[in-house]
Amino acid sequence: MGNLLQILLALFISVIGALYLLGSFRRRRAGEPPLDKGPIPWFGHVLEFRKDTAKFLQRMKEKHGDIFTAQLGGFYFHFITDPLSFGSVVKEARTKLDFSKFAEQLVARVFGYHSMESEHKVLQASSTKHLMGDGLVVMTQAMMSNLQNLMLHSVGSGDDKQWQETGLFAYSYNIVFRAGYLALFGNESVKCTGTLEKAKEIDRQHSDELFKEFRKYDQLFPNLAYGVLGPSEKMEAERLKRLFWSTLSVEKMRSRDNISGWVSDQQQVRDEQGMQEFMQDRFMFLLLWASQGNTGPAAFWLLLYLMKHPDAMNAVTKEVEEILRETGQEVKRGGLLIDLTRDILLKTPILDSAVEETLRLTAAPVLTRAVLQDMTINMASGQEYKIRKGDRVAVFPYIAVQVDPEVYPDPYTFKYDRFLTPDGNKKTDFYKGGKKLKYYNMPWGAGTTMCPGRFFATNELKQFVFLMLSYFDFELKNPNEEIPGIDIRRWGFGSMQPTKDVQFRYRLRF
Repeated sequence: MGNLLQILLALFISVIGALYLLGSFRRRRAGEPPLDKGPIPWFGHVLEFRKDTAKFLQRMKEKHGDIFTAQLGGFYFHFITDPLSFGSVVKEARTKLDFSKFAEQLVARVFGYHSMESEHKVLQASSTKHLMGDGLVVMTQAMMSNLQNLMLHSVGSGDDKQWQETGLFAYSYNIVFRAGYLALFGNESVKCTGTLEKAKEIDRQHSDELFKEFRKYDQLFPNLAYGVLGPSEKMEAERLKRLFWSTLSVEKMRSRDNISGWVSDQQQVRDEQGMQEFMQDRFMFLLLWASQGNTGPAAFWLLLYLMKHPDAMNAVTKEVEEILRETGQEVKRGGLLIDLTRDILLKTPILDSAVEETLRLTAAPVLTRAVLQDMTINMASGQEYKIRKGDRVAVFPYIAVQVDPEVYPDPYTFKYDRFLTPDGNKKTDFYKGGKKLKYYNMPWGAGTTMCPGRFFATNELKQFVFLMLSYFDFELKNPNEEIPGIDIRRWGFGSMQPTKDVQFRYRLRF
């Protein structure tokens, strides 16, 4: 009998310990945000969160207000839904709120890459040097050259004057990804091929094959990030990772021409710090996804919105034509291909507004920070909330501000001039509760973790649209087809993708 009591007592203690570890005994303390632990110990609300992040957070916002705590897969996330209070997260010192811990876990799981200590600092320094300022001039020119090779290599030959039909998403993602990849990771060496034309042909073939494999990985990405791949999907993900590690390996990069300073500098720093070459190969794959995983989908949405809104298409087309005239360029048979430099792309306020409106509607990252010490969150209302060390703080700008009807009337409608003032300048005055918002559109994140490649990515989008409008006739196969919905499985991972593709026709004008 005594032994039975000891066994039962040990079992009871084990159960209590397990429940404690699962968070079942966590209670809201005085001064903390509303706590919603969800229906399942440890898992909390994670199933509903993964099923439809936006819908879940909207429901929680309506239930709890501007800040609340939700249990998700063993962690407690404090979501801030008041855009006037975003500064309390964005401006907080990294000694209290840090993105890198969360990011390190994600990239290790998804890309097999283990970060070095100064990871964020090295990336920021290299990005500032090569993807902004004078460095952006060089990168924009590299992107231009590769877009010309992919889109315009048969201009004047008459080979592509027949209408071609394909999916708009497939086409846009394909072209922008391939050009961006070649601009960053270099071109086939002319020394190896003998002629520049042969090298360009190999670039077209190789980049197309690489994109097909990238799309396979891209489609696995959400489940891979959440760690819920099935056995066959895990095998496919491993195959694809090894393929990209090999294709983008440091050894193979040495034989390519025109590798960007952004890529070569970061490889050099890791080499100097003693990082093993196989880990550098993995980092190259991370750079490829981070730089090209969102721009192609954004190009699809931008082109689709323009095609579905004739007023927007006319305004942007007029701006493109005016800029070409001002810069002495003309699209004509036998003429030089147009060259869109960084400086030219600074003179497109209408297209800039259309891009920003597109991103407002279709970019939906979740911005997450790890709480490194007990701290206090100060809300714009004046209220203060205590946050515990070990928790997470998160912002989902899409629901909190980007589709808020108080900030953007008729928020789900594309309005190409929404970010233009009446005199044609960039509009930055948006209000919530009568107060001007600092963070009114956040497709690139904010603060020290704002996407360092945002200027290059924006130029990629604009160059692609410029060339489409200048050299191609194109139209939707079914002009009355509705704009597809957003694939809700990808909430939180940047640019959203459509639930289905939209068929369109295109042809070179000459």
